[in-house]
Amino acid sequence: MKVLISGASVGGPVLAYWLRRHGFEVTVVERAPAPRKGGQAIDIRGAALTVADRMGVLEQARALRTTMRGMSMVDGDGNEIMRNTEATLSGGSFDSPDVEIMRDDLNTILIGATDAEYRYGDSIATLAQDAGGVDVTFESGGQDRYDYVVGADGLHSNVRRLAFGPEERFLEHLGMYVSIFTADNFLGLDHWQIWHYEDGVGGAVFGDRDPAVIRVNLGFTAGPISYDHRDIEQQKGLIQEHCAAMRWEGPRLLEAMWKSDDFYFDAMAQTKMERWSTGRVTLMGDAAYCASPLSGQGTSLAMVGAYVLAEELAADPAAAFDRYEQRMRPFVAKNQALALENPGQGAAPESVQRAANSISL
Repeated sequence: MKVLISGASVGGPVLAYWLRRHGFEVTVVERAPAPRKGGQAIDIRGAALTVADRMGVLEQARALRTTMRGMSMVDGDGNEIMRNTEATLSGGSFDSPDVEIMRDDLNTILIGATDAEYRYGDSIATLAQDAGGVDVTFESGGQDRYDYVVGADGLHSNVRRLAFGPEERFLEHLGMYVSIFTADNFLGLDHWQIWHYEDGVGGAVFGDRDPAVIRVNLGFTAGPISYDHRDIEQQKGLIQEHCAAMRWEGPRLLEAMWKSDDFYFDAMAQTKMERWSTGRVTLMGDAAYCASPLSGQGTSLAMVGAYVLAEELAADPAAAFDRYEQRMRPFVAKNQALALENPGQGAAPESVQRAANSISL
């Protein structure tokens, strides 16, 4: 069988790996011209650790995990108001088998583990399905027919728009926007994080393996904003506008933002859908059930969802999408609830672990 997967971040490559193991012919189409660099630190937790282990990539991920010595929080004048060291964190409730890794490092590992065809710099233009398959036209002008199409293309899923309609019907805004980008390490951070937040504006700065650079998170609280999610300059302008009064190192961080070439920006939002599938088209990961970064479980949801979907397609294609939803929906509900458990503070570590392990593979 031929399967087309839209999206090559986390869920797409994991799904491609397992479908190829089950004998499917797989193509992954990705709008970006190459694997995306940059991104934040993400977590592999609970059942997703099992998926990574069964893929044979868990030790690779552990070798590239972040190695923070600790973190601090500063006020607008740069005065330290809180500090946690590695010893403090490892001796408390944060001690766990979780693997925190940079998004681009995990992406490299996952793509390297698959032997599917990757088609970069292209996207799906049209979908037309019948009882026997899905005819796809690509933006590059090419055409092909597939047995199944899977949207693993994120919060602003192109496949979801084509198959289900406008995204406004499915996204629930959580009142925040966040950006992430790489900058020169002008703060001299060495495996350390610094957080600053006041008056609804702030973020975090952290340095890890590469001493020359830092990753910067900047964000703000706001209701829904209309913007083009592909217009990077417009998105940088929104961060500039809302974070202009940020104290501490705000001005220098904003200056660095304008020079960055791996800038990412989006709303904190969740995807809520009554069905993830229609005919021979289905969705997974953020496209179907985004929990938002506030949950800390987006990566794990994508990895587990990919594993379950591949398993069900291999077992019985005719019933696969129904079985996939039956198995995944309780897991999704528990993990989406994490984002709302303690607004502004994050869910308790115990709650995160329970949710992360609440599915049997």
